[in-house]
Amino acid sequence: VTLHLNPISSVHIHQKPLVFLLNSPLPLVWKLKTERLAPGIRRVFFVSLGSVVQFEKGNFSSSAETEEKLFPEKNEHLLQWAQKEYGAVTSFTELKISRNIYIKVGE
Repeated sequence: VTLHLNPISSVHIHQKPLVFLLNSPLPLVWKLKTERLAPGIRRVFFVSLGSVVQFEKGNFSSSAETEEKLFPEKNEHLLQWAQKEYGAVTSFTELKISRNIYIKVGE
């Protein structure tokens, strides 16, 4: 699955830390494609067991962290866990089948 990350239109370059929980019932390869995300900013990708994140060449992989995690099985429990762990959830998306996911990051 390719994850496309771009800032919202009012933000020229996104310069804040990000945390992503990438959950799947089956192990996946998450391919990351980004535009206009500042290098050197902490970005964390938690993936379900057996999954991996692949970064584009020249991407911000040097400042990104990837960690496998055993997530709660149901989405409601995953959302509750994320809110408890991070205090807020700004976006939650559930897809049954997808090859590309487009996410706008920003304020």
